[in-house]
Amino acid sequence: MTAISRADDARRRHPDLDPDPDPARPRLHRTWARALLGGAVMAGALGAGNAGGAALSRAFGVGGYGGHLVSALLVSLLAVPTVLWLRSARPPHRRTPQLGPPVRALYGFCRGVAVTGSSAALVFGAGTAAGWVRWSSLDLASLGWFLLTNALVAMLLEAVPEELTLRGHTWGALRERLGGVGAALGTTAVFLVTPGASTVVQAGVGRLLGVPTPPMGLVPQGQDRFFYPVLLTVFGLTLVAARTSPGPAPLWASIGTHLTFLSVNRVAFDGVRRHAGWSARMAPEHAALLGLGYLAVTAAVFLCLRWWKRPALGEKRNAGTGRGTG
Repeated sequence: MTAISRADDARRRHPDLDPDPDPARPRLHRTWARALLGGAVMAGALGAGNAGGAALSRAFGVGGYGGHLVSALLVSLLAVPTVLWLRSARPPHRRTPQLGPPVRALYGFCRGVAVTGSSAALVFGAGTAAGWVRWSSLDLASLGWFLLTNALVAMLLEAVPEELTLRGHTWGALRERLGGVGAALGTTAVFLVTPGASTVVQAGVGRLLGVPTPPMGLVPQGQDRFFYPVLLTVFGLTLVAARTSPGPAPLWASIGTHLTFLSVNRVAFDGVRRHAGWSARMAPEHAALLGLGYLAVTAAVFLCLRWWKRPALGEKRNAGTGRGTG
């Protein structure tokens, strides 16, 4: 009996065996278990952090921005150490990349901010030239203060913990088994359900702590039930494009992209309510097109950078054999 026939016979007698002949690849159910664990960590941290932060703010009489900062800090304290511990428990060859040294991290972060910010400027500039957007007068001091205070909360509440858990842990788990496209789609699917799962956690913890919580659901209160999932899908794929972009500290590139997206949208679409010092007026359909448009441009730039930096087939072969091209 040949080796192939013995393997086929073993699979017939033991159908639960992983059909993948490569022992280095994890089994599919274990891959998805690890991937969903990243989403569960983020959902648990976001729900418990928001409810716990509200309870702490009430207990110490902290309100307004201070209350948001307490919740954001608690979310990061719950999510970041947990996902770093999960990473340390993996074998060295299967660990997702660390945040990296400060210089590389800053370079990656600035790359994400620059690509996303310039894409937003290009698209909103085109919208303004077309007459879709009308801007308010600019209060530079108010805008600078808003961007600074918003960045602190956004980094702690969303950008850093979400990128570590989802584009770090979840994407890394799926990438081992499903490849690049499968990992991108799978990570984005987990990203879509994480906010809804966090509302369930927040409701449970809030009931225990005696604090009011928003309604449970996949779509936040006040958001369009159709457009919000579409926006979140495009945003999630854009973040994966940033995460896989060439250059040092790609995870920090996705963090920079995440923060810039939140900052641009809160100024352009919600600047009046947030007292951002600058805001835009536009029709809802134009706002949807511009928001999705600059995300699409951002993702395209990251993908083009990846294609441009990809070595040619001959270069790969030479690199593998140790022979130079000349």
